[in-house]
Amino acid sequence: MTALTLSTAAASGLRADAIVVGVAKGAKGPVVALGAESVDKAYDGKLASVLETLGASGGEGEVTKLPAPSGFKAPVVLAVGLGAVPEKDSAYDADALRRAAGAAARALAGTKKAGFALPIADAADTGAVAEGALLGAYSFDAYKGNGKDTKAAKGKGKGKADDNKGAKAPLAEVALLGAKPRDKAHKAAVERATAVTEELNRARDLINTPPNDLNPEAFAAVATAAAKEHGVKIQVLDEKALAKGGFGGILGVGVGSDAPPRLVKLSYTSSKAKKHLAFIGKGITYDSGGISLKPAGHNETMKCDMSGAAAVFAAVIAAARLGLEVNVTGWLALAENMPSGSATRPGDVLRMYSGKTVEVLNTDAEGRLVLADAIAKASEDKPDAIVDVATLTGAMMMALGGRTFGIMANDDAFRTSVHEIAEEVGEPSWPMPLPEHLLKGMDSPTADIANMGERMGGGLVAGLFLREFVGEGITWAHLDIAGPAYNEAAPFGYTPKGGTGSAVRTLVRLAERTAAGDLG
Repeated sequence: MTALTLSTAAASGLRADAIVVGVAKGAKGPVVALGAESVDKAYDGKLASVLETLGASGGEGEVTKLPAPSGFKAPVVLAVGLGAVPEKDSAYDADALRRAAGAAARALAGTKKAGFALPIADAADTGAVAEGALLGAYSFDAYKGNGKDTKAAKGKGKGKADDNKGAKAPLAEVALLGAKPRDKAHKAAVERATAVTEELNRARDLINTPPNDLNPEAFAAVATAAAKEHGVKIQVLDEKALAKGGFGGILGVGVGSDAPPRLVKLSYTSSKAKKHLAFIGKGITYDSGGISLKPAGHNETMKCDMSGAAAVFAAVIAAARLGLEVNVTGWLALAENMPSGSATRPGDVLRMYSGKTVEVLNTDAEGRLVLADAIAKASEDKPDAIVDVATLTGAMMMALGGRTFGIMANDDAFRTSVHEIAEEVGEPSWPMPLPEHLLKGMDSPTADIANMGERMGGGLVAGLFLREFVGEGITWAHLDIAGPAYNEAAPFGYTPKGGTGSAVRTLVRLAERTAAGDLG
């Protein structure tokens, strides 16, 4: 993990490999951002002109390196684009700072230390820059090189970068310049950013781990170790306990695999808590589609189908590390969906934990089955709200693309709150409806409900299915993160290629807001 410190050093006097400054896109060319005044002065006030000559515009994520001016102990100045200049007297958007810091950290892979002189107006900016830098510096190289440290499922996920053929180690240390090291608010912002990003990066490690090393049992082992480390109570139900308890959905999905399913309950409690949140994550450690086998070209990234469970796991541990005054229970519904002679067939009927029966029309609509059991079980604790997180439907990707997740809920106000929180932390989301007429499509002649309905609006159909298993009177929201959970394109901002840790920061902020009494 990249180390992060608050420094009072001047940019010119910091012993580092590079000094990072911000540059914005102005109407007449690049504009040097606040925080870089001393650097600009060292270029005789012509840093913007030099950058423009080098082709820089200040566009978001743009990175330009140039030799440091005379007298600097760092040899390089790295200018990173912040996007458009904010309106007069307005600070930079927090996520603009995160994205810029992330892009700079990625560009500095292979270096030991960098000073970040980005615009910091208050402790919130300090936290944003810290988050961006720590997330942007992430890399997953545990399976490259000489074969050492390849058990990322144990939560390490960093590998030996120096042994990897030509691979660059992540930026080792970030010194934030312009923050206030002795100020309690700034120190708290860094501590929060460190806790959240470390757990988010652990979620990324899990998502990126190949399924031959991360099956349900291995995932449960990671959760057990983390829970013990951070004082979180944990309960793991194995296949025998699941059968005894009547968890037909989880068992029905996992029955085709040699790696049996698990249901993991993580319980963080605070003596000062007045509210209780339940987070539920879809944890399909590999999804072949089962008997309804996925077509060629759709299997290669299906190790990421446990991203919802990874997000929930990370959020509960982060809540514990932050000592939030709210009770948070995380449910990880873990299974591997494989075709075999014992696998659930299309046309089979499963009796769920709630007692409802489900006709399985498509075994590749398995996520809703494991979630339904976990939702019904979580409802018994009567939490103030349930939020489930899942890479649930390709339909949501078709609707919202690869960077935005959909939010459905049984309460409009709660859906709006979750959407606002997601936007606040920099996780693009969009409120989606639950049209009642789509329920008819899940009518079954042999069971209480089918696991498939109309093809059009498939993401909404899945949400309606899940709603059927929420306990009476419990506020519930469903986050379909199928698009942003796994980035198959090039890295951008603080988002790497591969597992992203989508929804972790939304869940943590929801817990913080609930603890503060901001959600009623």
